[in-house]
Amino acid sequence: MRNFLLSFCFTVLAVHSSIVLGSTDDLPDIGSSADTMISTSEEYRIGRQIVRGLRQAGRVMEDALLDDYIEGLGHKLVVHAHDGEHRFTFFMVRDDAINAFAMPGGFIGVNAGLMLATRNESELAGVMAHEVAHVTQRHVVRRAQSTQRTSMVTTAALIAALLVGVTTGASPDAMQAMIMVTQGAAMQQQINYTRSNEYEADRVGIGYLAAAGYEPESMADFFETMNTMSGVSASRAPEFLRTHPMGINRIAEAKNRAANFPPRTYDAESESYWLMRERLRVLMAENADKALEYYQQELAKNPGPQPDYVMYGYGLALKNRGLAADAEGVFTDLLNRRSDVIAYHLGLAESQMVAGDLDGSLSTFENAYRLFPRNVPVTVAYSEGLLRAGRAAQAHRVLLDLLNRVPPTSEQARLIAMMASAEGDMANAHYYMSEYHLINGDLPMAVNQLQLALAQPDLEPVQRARYQARLQEISKYLTPEMQRGAQRSRAQQSS
Repeated sequence: MRNFLLSFCFTVLAVHSSIVLGSTDDLPDIGSSADTMISTSEEYRIGRQIVRGLRQAGRVMEDALLDDYIEGLGHKLVVHAHDGEHRFTFFMVRDDAINAFAMPGGFIGVNAGLMLATRNESELAGVMAHEVAHVTQRHVVRRAQSTQRTSMVTTAALIAALLVGVTTGASPDAMQAMIMVTQGAAMQQQINYTRSNEYEADRVGIGYLAAAGYEPESMADFFETMNTMSGVSASRAPEFLRTHPMGINRIAEAKNRAANFPPRTYDAESESYWLMRERLRVLMAENADKALEYYQQELAKNPGPQPDYVMYGYGLALKNRGLAADAEGVFTDLLNRRSDVIAYHLGLAESQMVAGDLDGSLSTFENAYRLFPRNVPVTVAYSEGLLRAGRAAQAHRVLLDLLNRVPPTSEQARLIAMMASAEGDMANAHYYMSEYHLINGDLPMAVNQLQLALAQPDLEPVQRARYQARLQEISKYLTPEMQRGAQRSRAQQSS
């Protein structure tokens, strides 16, 4: 019996190891002593797949103004990271939980709830700097390695506990106690490892934060606020505290480290933070009535002149509620005071569109397009306005001019595909959809769309050559399984 259990123990360990370390088709082997870290390109591939899943689940916020803001803020920090290995992508997550997270490949998600919980841009930048540090220090990969090793040891220890129990005649209670001790030790090891990562991310991130011109103590200030919010009940703790273990010592260390930076003026705070926070508040509201009710209560509590960012949020709430004429008045007043703020131009144009004033809306969009040429949010909004007005060909030209100079997001690739389709240009519509799938990491669908583009009649020779070159480029990266998937997809479409 004892020999059988010993054999069983080694067998389970072998099977467990094959599960953790095998199947390199899906994930790389990160446990080998010869290659203790996966490559940054593999990290990027894995991270992109995760973001693709989030996007398909509707968790990624697709808003050009918010995208532009969060990407801009993120790269103000990244430029001081001195890390040329990683590409960074920042995005907003449609989730009211207070949290942020870093994923393999430099993908950093910021929950809407976190931005709404911050009191200034320095606090938001502090959390993002912390996440940037997780990426540059490769904590995600290092933690995966630690988890792999811990789980293997835990499996062996659990089987050993059962083996001891059987061979010594230990009672079931004693065996259960041994199993619990083994599991507890493994859990504590992971907690300790996570805490060490968090301390390191604080230390490195505060340096990025200060170098970018933000108050270095703002990271500790936000941590302290989160800790206070949790009170004595773990069930009420913000998600940020559950994913970022906190404690008095950690907050004190962050404050001490911030105090070591030389006194100087930290003036990186931008007006955009306040505007985008209100935009986010409106977009995250349960419905248009709730959003409008919030601002009506704010205006009632504070009679008299309001900060421009409050009025901007109020204007958006009015527009979304269908009170377009009132919204136009709000945005017109804001523009009269500050014609250099892009968000006010777009707010007015969109309110005019809701009111049915297509000519007025397009005139406002065109004016913004002249004032801010090739600005991403302006160009995207203008092209969308043209599409809604039935001017698909012009919308296609306007957006293509931008995307020939700026790498498109998946949403922008999908949008230009819609424009080409509405124009009747099906070859380019399929080509753009192939780029959409490629951005999202779905290579078989990208190939399928290129093949559909090549099947369109009356292709220009230049078009055909471009599509074929792109198809050959992508096809080199298809695995045999992906090729079979693409073939099945073609067969289904032809049947």
